[in-house]
Amino acid sequence: MENTDILVIGLGPAGASAAASAARLGCRVVALDRKREPGVPVQCAEFVPAMLGVEVGGLAGSVRQRIDSMATFVEDDAPDLKEGFPGHMLDRARFDAALVAEAGQAGADCRFSVSTRSISPKGVVRTGQGCLLRARVIVGADGPRSVAGKAIGSVNAELVETRQITVALCKPQAATDIFLSAGIPGGYGWMFPKSEVANLGAGVTPEHKMKLKRIVARLHATLIEEGRVGRDILGLTGGAIPVGGMVKPYGFLEETLLLLAGDAAGLANPVTGAGIAAAVHSGRLAGEFAAHVISGREVSGERYQEELEDLFKAALQRAVDRRRELMRSSFEKAALKRGWIAYPEYWT
Repeated sequence: MENTDILVIGLGPAGASAAASAARLGCRVVALDRKREPGVPVQCAEFVPAMLGVEVGGLAGSVRQRIDSMATFVEDDAPDLKEGFPGHMLDRARFDAALVAEAGQAGADCRFSVSTRSISPKGVVRTGQGCLLRARVIVGADGPRSVAGKAIGSVNAELVETRQITVALCKPQAATDIFLSAGIPGGYGWMFPKSEVANLGAGVTPEHKMKLKRIVARLHATLIEEGRVGRDILGLTGGAIPVGGMVKPYGFLEETLLLLAGDAAGLANPVTGAGIAAAVHSGRLAGEFAAHVISGREVSGERYQEELEDLFKAALQRAVDRRRELMRSSFEKAALKRGWIAYPEYWT
């Protein structure tokens, strides 16, 4: 049995941020991730919208391109261009690696190729390699299907499944393209420019997952015909996004406090799927709260939840409401517009 002050599960943006902030405050931190290296493979559209989340510091070395506007295509209509929609396209692998490096420099013990098999009711973590770890605080930053969340009964019940390809971009552009259609049920299509390439993908509700390959292929074919992207597929990825809003972000396993951060806590925006900024900020907060527990300060899981709600509840609740309204509709154009952030109907 290995003992530590704080155990972080997952070393994406939330977990790496938690590990760094707790280690800086003098705690013994062990952080685990099942991947072989930070951020690889990339399971992200890599866009950080500046107006939708908390600002993410330290982006400079990972930014591939700045974004200044959004073009929204509703069915076959001409695009609606929304100016003044700033953001950044990241190199997510590079971004994640930088965050992990910060955690390591702060003193966190970051271990890769280590999966989390289970967490017992007593707070003992068993890895896929058969090791046992115990900590006074566990930070679950292990994504939408979180093992840590399952251990305390906080499960993301609503998900969207995604598929994304990377293709060559035939000419530069500074706008993200969004495709809304009844043919992309429960989600949307996107084309995000990233310097000389573009991330092209779509998300749908799980019951339509088998349609994803065809949806993305059709979108790809259309953009090829328009001369906007290349034919060759340079990369393929996908994954799940939580779309049900924040779950209860804390619980106890006997005397072990468990905090959830990032997608594990359901902090991705239920309409756009944006979650990088929320992951970084919630991770830092979870690391600070965990360190306060170790130092004996008077803190609680309820206080952590209140902090997250102050930051994210209003935006998450609006997005949850709009998404559920859309899912109850027949996906006609008016409903698609009301369910998307580029239109004033969304904010009314």
